[in-house]
Amino acid sequence: MASIQPEVQESRSATVETLSQSSEGQLKTKFQRQKQAFRAAAPRSYRERVDALNALLEGVIRYQEDFVEALNQDYGNRAAQETRLLEIFPVVDEIRHTRRHLRKWMKPRRVASNWQFSPSKARVIYQPLGVVGIIGAWNYQILLTLSPLVNALAAGNHAMIKPSEMAPATAELIKKMIADVFDEDYVTVITGGPEVSAEFSALPFDHLIFTGSSRIGKLIMRAASENLTPVTLELGGKSPALVHPSYSHAKAADRICSGKFWNAGQTCVAPDYALVQQQHLDEFIRESQAVVASRYKSLTTNADYTRVINTRAYERFESLLQDAREKGAKIVTINPGNDVCNVENRVFPPTLVTNVTPDMQIMQEEIFGPILLVVPYKTINEAIEYINDRPRPLALYYFDHDKGRINKVLNETTSGGVTVNDTIFHLPQNNLPFGGVGPSGMGAYHGVDGFETFSKKKGVFLQSRLVGWFLSLALKPPYTRFSDAFIKLLIFRRSKSVD
Repeated sequence: MASIQPEVQESRSATVETLSQSSEGQLKTKFQRQKQAFRAAAPRSYRERVDALNALLEGVIRYQEDFVEALNQDYGNRAAQETRLLEIFPVVDEIRHTRRHLRKWMKPRRVASNWQFSPSKARVIYQPLGVVGIIGAWNYQILLTLSPLVNALAAGNHAMIKPSEMAPATAELIKKMIADVFDEDYVTVITGGPEVSAEFSALPFDHLIFTGSSRIGKLIMRAASENLTPVTLELGGKSPALVHPSYSHAKAADRICSGKFWNAGQTCVAPDYALVQQQHLDEFIRESQAVVASRYKSLTTNADYTRVINTRAYERFESLLQDAREKGAKIVTINPGNDVCNVENRVFPPTLVTNVTPDMQIMQEEIFGPILLVVPYKTINEAIEYINDRPRPLALYYFDHDKGRINKVLNETTSGGVTVNDTIFHLPQNNLPFGGVGPSGMGAYHGVDGFETFSKKKGVFLQSRLVGWFLSLALKPPYTRFSDAFIKLLIFRRSKSVD
């Protein structure tokens, strides 16, 4: 079994155990109990699913202050407003959206049968898959474990959750909340280290969703493949922000820096680098310095500026900058109060990097921290080519008011999702699928797309008596001249051309 190592990117009568030294047998036993409970309960009715969503909503709201404190403890300091805005609100909003639309989503959908079979009927029905595995990520521990759970419950599944051990206080609180809200054989939480994660990903789930790094994503997919478990992978990559020269660089800097420095850059859809036309490069850097300085006048005493998750991550950022500096990059550190920022306090100052080259390590991997690369370009075509020469990112951001150019960028680039004239805000849209493409992930969830991801979309054909008799006569042995004529009609039937 592939070992999954820690990654920087990464009451009812219920009983939830910490399995830091779990045996594979214990996990399998828990899984089997879930499978049996699912068979006994399935299919869960609309009312039962709504009750589950209501219970989850009440639990999140009841525990919200505890979540704020737990995340603050895990980070060393994390803005309470960011926890409420970027984690609590998206989860409760998605639950409410799902409740509002679930009855419609669950209804069988009538579709037209082929003309040859008329008046036979066809429909699509949605059935729960079974037991869903959810492996969350430390950087948004609440959002990235509970949002998939919303979708899984709406689709009628049971669920097993493995929060990240990188944010242990929050993982324990999620465990406690879920135990208060759900029976263990319906939703259960497994905590523990990388060995538990490896065992968890090897269980024969009916679907497995993982959020984290590409490196770990490969291990997850490898483990799931042994059971032919379908997977949804939400990974990351170097998401670009492209600024057209006609767009206000002050406004672009404000919005790019917002997306970049929320959570100290520890966000999978944060802009990794900004593409700015050469003659506006200095202007964009000045505007970025100004907007960051206006928000974070002090860093070490500022409750609004989140710390880096651990010393390993901090040292990685320092190493990336050192490598870039030695290879000719220009480093612009934004530290208005001249605070002492070091690995001990884990306050990493907002940093801009220019004069970057492809051989620098910082250009070859996702930064996942408060460092923004600023890359010059000459023409929009050159910028598009630059983006397309690199692995497909989880997000792309374009700043422009011209509809023609916007459509050009949308049509000529491929990414998991896009926000135009801002950053990140495509993610919480309940009616948009969220997911990566290629190296940035596979599959999607949120809203109806999440409901469908965790459902079996079953096609059903209802043969009519008349057509069934006719086809039996024409298309089954012994074949006759009538059979030949009918088959010829099927093959050579004229149809209107499509322009």
